[in-house]
Amino acid sequence: MTLTLYPAIDLKDGACVRLRRGAMDEATIYAANPAQQARDFQEAGCRALHVVDLNGAFAGQAVNGGAVDAILAAARVAVQLGGGIRDMAGIARWLERGVARVILGSAAVKNPALVREACRAFPGRIAVGIDARAGMVATEGWAETSTLSAEALALRIEDAGVAAIIFTDIARDGMLAGLNIAATTALAARLAVPVIASGGVAGVGDLTALAAAARGLRRGQIEGVIVGRALYDGRLSVADALAALTA
Repeated sequence: MTLTLYPAIDLKDGACVRLRRGAMDEATIYAANPAQQARDFQEAGCRALHVVDLNGAFAGQAVNGGAVDAILAAARVAVQLGGGIRDMAGIARWLERGVARVILGSAAVKNPALVREACRAFPGRIAVGIDARAGMVATEGWAETSTLSAEALALRIEDAGVAAIIFTDIARDGMLAGLNIAATTALAARLAVPVIASGGVAGVGDLTALAAAARGLRRGQIEGVIVGRALYDGRLSVADALAALTA
């Protein structure tokens, strides 16, 4: 069993950044050229990328479209994209431009009918991002916290036909505090839909522990993991990450 490594390319004002707990005013710029960063990850052996338009998540529409297009032109690996995609036109536009999978976040809470429509129109190409603060779903670029629990939302939308659910513990995201493996595996155990872990990876130990936890579940219940700051800070190499995720 091999879990998929998704290096994170978070876009703010055209640059590749990492945030702390989703705070836009706590952004560290790691690469001024996101397309080159995508090529670097690809050349290191990555088979997929996780790209988020951070400005778009707050604006509710694409803001860093040029940077995303450049990434798609530079990389020949699967790209999943989220951030500000809130309607069928936006979903279709990005899928037509080469994105392998579109991630719906706020729309899953505020417009569940869109999730179902998109899954019917584009089977296997729609993921839902569930970002949780103290177990409750956060929306609008994490600026708002809903009254809906992460588990309740996951159970509500899993039968829509989503390809995967990306579960992020906001309190850990960008903090190098370690994955919330307990919450991730508990959620995955409840669902038929594959779960992608996200938020807080500090080093190879987190990935080894996640892979071990995945082995205790039904095959495929945990699809992979998103890693950001640990890769950019040099605490974790792509080679070591890929090795840790391969059983």
